[in-house]
Order: sequence, then structure tokens, then C-alpha cells
Amino acid sequence: DGRPLGRHRAPATPPARAARAVPMIEVEALSKTFHVHRKAPGLWGSVRSLFHREQVAKHAVREVTFRVDEGEIIGLIGANGAGKTTLVKMLAGIIHPTGGDARVLGFRPWERDNRFRRQIALIMGQKAQLWWDLPAADCFLLLREIYQIPEARYAERLDYLAGVLDVRDELNVQIRRLSLGERMKMELIASLLHAPRVVHLEEPTIGLDITDQRAIRDFILEYREEHRPAMILTSHYMEDIERLCERIVIIREGAIVYDGPLREVVERYAQHKVVTARFGPESGPSPSDGDLDGLGHVVERTDALVRLQVARADVASSASALLARFPVADLSIEEEDVGSIIEQIMRAKGATP
Repeated sequence: DGRPLGRHRAPATPPARAARAVPMIEVEALSKTFHVHRKAPGLWGSVRSLFHREQVAKHAVREVTFRVDEGEIIGLIGANGAGKTTLVKMLAGIIHPTGGDARVLGFRPWERDNRFRRQIALIMGQKAQLWWDLPAADCFLLLREIYQIPEARYAERLDYLAGVLDVRDELNVQIRRLSLGERMKMELIASLLHAPRVVHLEEPTIGLDITDQRAIRDFILEYREEHRPAMILTSHYMEDIERLCERIVIIREGAIVYDGPLREVVERYAQHKVVTARFGPESGPSPSDGDLDGLGHVVERTDALVRLQVARADVASSASALLARFPVADLSIEEEDVGSIIEQIMRAKGATP
């Protein structure tokens, strides 16, 4: 019926923008359970399975609730098997949920209404949608027919996307003859030709070198600013998440354990800071571990520097002690690596953080 769902988690947007935010993806207690057969090992187990199969329920997604607004890119983060891909496939209409509800652009995705399918895109870095032995230009013509894109609009979109991604000269080259980075750019063009309003990006920079990764990230940000789609990004590269997403959703064992601004992960969950003291060329040997007792955990110690992991409450006193006791030429205080903090959250067991 297209009506919004009744209860939502508050969007992670600044208060000034929240009143104007347009929800494009609304998910309410969405769940997916798979039933798989378990067979006992050995010949006797195989014989028994002919007459009696034990079924085991695997809860891939557990009552997930969130929303994504127009122009927002959220990072969906989780360990392998956490339920990320299952969630994305439900929102793309590929599989049906076993519980809960979702609206994407006002549609239930698994009903597969053609009006819905014309407005979404699913880009998977590990799976190609283009035909290997055809040039990209021919593949795009087939997609134009599939999506019924008017010729003038198609030409305009293709020229814009090929220009921004700098692949105009490769449009008539067979896909199999392109580099990995060029193929990924062609995949992006193929997915965006029909101007989708919701884009799912799964590992868009996987396997690419640093230059191509940066080019893809810059393009995604530029495309978001100009066209304002809602985007869900799934990536194991922390640099993708940090560069593209202001908000992240961490999923563990099928359930959301954190939904909020990326910057707050460090503020809420980091227990330590990293204090680095650098010594001048004439300062002599660096302090020994014994000299550093009580100042923090020694992460690295060389003749040129000492790096300590210090509890947040003790940072000021440890820094002052370093300056007072040793010939410090430069001192810096940094937050812990956000990727390490998120990894700790994903690995944690038991109660939600």
C-alpha cells in the first residue's frame, strides 16, 4: 500500500536536516531463517538420512530495524556470515523474509513490482553482470532495452557516466580485455544507466589497486552529491567505510549491535588512546620498558620513538610524565584505529555493546 512503517530508529542525521529527510528505505523487525539438513557422519549417517532428516534452523537476520534517507550512504559492516548479504538480498527483492516488513521507495521488495525494479541497482564487486565477450557499448545497449530507457536519455546518461569515470576510449573494447579497474567502472555504468534511486554496493573496490580504489570512491561521492540516491555500502575495506560513510550499521550474528555516526564508534567504545613520543637525533638511547612502567602499554619502542597505548583517563598524566622525564622532540596523541574498534565489536559475544 506504500504507507510508511509505524516505528523506526531515529536517523543518524544532524537535527537541521532531519526534518527535511526523505526516507527511501524503511526496515521494521526484518528477519530471515533458513532451514538446513544436518547429516550424521559416515555410511550409517547417510543411510539414516534417506529415511529421517534432521532440520536445523539458521537465523541469518534477526529483527533488524533501520532506515536510510535520500542522499545517505550507510556502511553495513559485519564479519563473514553475520547476515549482511542476506539483508541486502531481501532489500533488493532476491529472497523473501520470514518475518518483519520493509519498504523500499514505498514497495515491498520481494513482491518484485516492475516499478520498483526499475529504480534500484545492485553492484557486487565479485559478480559480473556484463557479457564477457562483448564490448561494454553493446552490453549497455541490451540494458537500455531491458530498462526501456529512452534513446536521448540513454545517450546523455552514458556520456555523463563514461566521462566522469574516464572510460570513453574503452567502451568498444571487449570486457575480457579490460583491466580489473576498467571492468569495475563498466559495472558501475551498467548499474547506473537507468538512474536508480536506491543503490546497493557490495565490495565495489575489491581487488583494485590504490589508484582505482580512490577513483571509485571519488565517483561514488560525486554521484551521491549530484543525484541523491540512497546507498547501502558493504565492504571489508575500512578505508571505503571511512571515506564514504558518515553512518554505519554493525551487524553481528544477524542482529544490529550499533547504528549511528561512524565518529561515535571511537568515542563510545575506544578504551585507550595512542601516545607517541619522538626523540631528537642527539637524545641518545630510547627509554627502556622499565623506564616506561606505569605510563601505559608499550606498543613500539625504537631509538627514534616510543608508542604507548594509554587508558583514556590517564592520557594527560602519561603525556606530562614523558615530557618531564625524557628529551621529547615531538609528542602526538591519537585515537585508536577505528577498524580495530569495529573488529572488537564484531567479535564480541553475549550482550549488545
